[in-house]
Amino acid sequence: MALLLNHPEAKNKATSEINTVVGSNRLLDNSDLPNLPYLRSVIKESLRLCSIDPLLVPHESRNECTVDGFHVPSGTMLIVNVYAVNRDPEHWVDPTSFKPERFLNAQENKDFESAYFPFGIGRRICPGSGLAMRVMLMVLGSLLQCFEWERVGEELVDMSESRGFDVCMRKPLMAKYKARRFMLPLFS
Repeated sequence: MALLLNHPEAKNKATSEINTVVGSNRLLDNSDLPNLPYLRSVIKESLRLCSIDPLLVPHESRNECTVDGFHVPSGTMLIVNVYAVNRDPEHWVDPTSFKPERFLNAQENKDFESAYFPFGIGRRICPGSGLAMRVMLMVLGSLLQCFEWERVGEELVDMSESRGFDVCMRKPLMAKYKARRFMLPLFS
């Protein structure tokens, strides 16, 4: 939501997509999610820029091997720096910018497939990733469908992060919202 408040054109695009697909006479439903590609790309881009866990769970190499010219002895602890991969200009065009559109043409953008893993990678990928994506889509979609959102004041939302094992916003998000007029009958 913080990223959308800082990028109102993306917020308006996602809201417009929801209005077109769902309409104004019912609430967003699980069956609508496959028809909301822009909303899905907003979630994906948010997970890319704001990784919940900047470092994946440590792994240990079973065998001695060489990776990109680096010798890795057997028994070495391996930690993937997701934060760095998500901002690597070799995989992402303009890596620090919020651009949900980069995920709309996934077939054309094969380069970043190996650099996008918000729920882990390989055999130890989070088994709840599908459920997590659906929940995020339903929550964000419902918030955008039911309410009009804007920043408190004229300044951009502060996206600085706290220090720690997981990454959180340093300052809690403050936003103004009001129910969208055509949604009021559905709330009662």
